[in-house]
Amino acid sequence: MGKLDSQETIKNYLAAVRYLKTHPQSTGKVGCTGFCWGGGVINQVAVNSPDLKAAVPFYGRQPASEDVPKIKASLLLHYAGLDERINKGIPEFEAALKEASVDYKIFMYEGAGHAFFNDTGSRYHEEAAKLAWERTIAFFKQKLKT
Repeated sequence: MGKLDSQETIKNYLAAVRYLKTHPQSTGKVGCTGFCWGGGVINQVAVNSPDLKAAVPFYGRQPASEDVPKIKASLLLHYAGLDERINKGIPEFEAALKEASVDYKIFMYEGAGHAFFNDTGSRYHEEAAKLAWERTIAFFKQKLKT
């Protein structure tokens, strides 16, 4: 991932959102989710895509506060209680979300560390992962239904 061009990566995601929105089998409503680095990418897609309806970043790096007013998607934000590095950005992000009247909800999973959803790693937290996934599916059903 270190060799990826972040701007090109975002452009690819934006193209995917546009494609999915207009796909013949699409309702026209597009949502996306991402984990760790991908969670940060999803935050950037939310900033840059007016076509995105719902985004669920898992413990992703937050966008710059000045970019938050560009977000049109509803956000479901999952954070790990023990993830000090990522969590440092939450207060500023949440203040910007409120100021911009972005539709969002934050869940903090106490006792879980960064990458708690990754069931192939030592930081997997089954209880947090299952609850976060249930919330994610319910959120997408609510925000993307026709």
